Amino acid sequence: MSTIGYLQDGFESVQSRIRTTIETPFYGNNVATVATLKEAYFLAKESPGSIELTGMPVYEPEKQGLPEGANVLLFNDGAVVGRCAAARRIVGEPGVNIDEYAAKLREAVYGTRFRTLYRAEAVVGLDPDFMLKAHLLVPEGHEHILYNWLLNFQYINECYSEMYTNSRPYPEGDIFVFSDPDWRHPDHPLGLAFFDPLHNCAALLGLRYFGEHKKGTLTLAWGVAVRNGFISCHGGLKRYSLPGGKSFVMAVFGLSGSGKSILTHAKHDGKYDVMILHDDAVVVHCDEKYSVALEPTYFDKTQDYPLGSEANKFIITLQNNGVTRDKEGRLYPLTVDLRNGNGRAIKSRLWSPNRVDRVDEPINAIFWLMKDPTMPPVVKITEASLGSAMGATLATKRTTAERLAPGVDPNALVFEPYANPFRTYPLGVDYERFKALLDGGVDCYILNTGDFMGKKVEPKHTLGIIEAIVEGKARFVPWGNFSKLQIMEIEGFAADFSDPKYKEQFSARMNDRIRFVKERETEKGGFDKLPPEALEVLEEVLHEAG
Repeated sequence: MSTIGYLQDGFESVQSRIRTTIETPFYGNNVATVATLKEAYFLAKESPGSIELTGMPVYEPEKQGLPEGANVLLFNDGAVVGRCAAARRIVGEPGVNIDEYAAKLREAVYGTRFRTLYRAEAVVGLDPDFMLKAHLLVPEGHEHILYNWLLNFQYINECYSEMYTNSRPYPEGDIFVFSDPDWRHPDHPLGLAFFDPLHNCAALLGLRYFGEHKKGTLTLAWGVAVRNGFISCHGGLKRYSLPGGKSFVMAVFGLSGSGKSILTHAKHDGKYDVMILHDDAVVVHCDEKYSVALEPTYFDKTQDYPLGSEANKFIITLQNNGVTRDKEGRLYPLTVDLRNGNGRAIKSRLWSPNRVDRVDEPINAIFWLMKDPTMPPVVKITEASLGSAMGATLATKRTTAERLAPGVDPNALVFEPYANPFRTYPLGVDYERFKALLDGGVDCYILNTGDFMGKKVEPKHTLGIIEAIVEGKARFVPWGNFSKLQIMEIEGFAADFSDPKYKEQFSARMNDRIRFVKERETEKGGFDKLPPEALEVLEEVLHEAG
């Protein structure tokens, strides 16, 4: 059995004040267990405010554990339609007082005493070499969260029950997530996402958005992975089959809106036989190099798939979208972002007929997806320390998937190390593991999926670059005076350091990176401090830029 679901002597992973506070209400006499996906569907369908889209049947519902004739269900939140990083508190970080938060959690649990709660179980990780059991508890009235959670992760049917029983064991406790979206507290006007990562438990309080529950569960699963010899990846991974029995495995890392999902699912006009692992949550074993997907389905923004898109055939649920009806009275969604800017859908794994849950071949190339206007459409990094340092300073724009604290500029360029804002372990761990991966022969590239000095980098440019790299036809040339950076010459995207304006802006963005790394030395008590070499290689790039 993969994780430990009950108390055993010697296993500290299931023994802590926070964990026992979170786990205990799962066994209350006001708790109803939801054992099947069908049961979750009917509960969500009848939940107040739920909309059954009568013009949008679920494609092949029986294959997905749903009842025959099931329709897509839609549920909308209120003002908040995104994740809130400012609500996160993590045991072990400076300023997180255990006594204070333990008391708040006890009161939050007590506040559910006179309410019916629903409990469900799922597995995170879809291969016997990495499978974790997870448990979710939500109050009555929020059945849609439970339904989406069971769709997003793998509900436990006969097949997966047997697979889990025979999976690789880990000395870790099961994941427990306690949720009360109706909770309010004057100290936490944005809500509270409280994590005890070493004990695999979390409390999500005052947070209605389903993405908090998805990423909250993944946050704990990624922590387990890191403690047990994996690299945790908020990214997409796909395998290309090439002539002569060759293959090419690529991994792309980027936040929502960076093109991560589009690049992962790109069909390249049928040029290649492609296998998709996942577009969001993957773990890679550090020594054995195989990769495992953590989720069966896809949680995508709907704005990229307007009404009539072929991809919408595979939608199971919708969140934060408008609805209208046709002349026959059938209900349909408005998947363009008219309502709130972050409409979401869960798409079934049937969307990718070439879907796999494990890739055994090692990764050949990593692509950091950035929206840094001073980066050309593609940059090749030829040295592992710099490759990992650029991943640690991955530059991007904030997205509508994130709820920001008051006063935060949504348009500012920000750094999100390795495109993973859900890390609960020191940043230095990711730095060393990605560096080791690159040292082992993995190529490293930056793809600018935004604009370069005011000119939009189109998907055709990015896909053309990827195809050239996959086929081994890409020609990279030295870039200025840089010793560890190369570029592909692409018409209309001249990265010319003889242009004073360009040189000034490039240097400014590198200085931003250097400042970010220096700040890690003191912020959170140095919890995310990087090795000195990370700063040194970035300063070298700045120096070579002149």
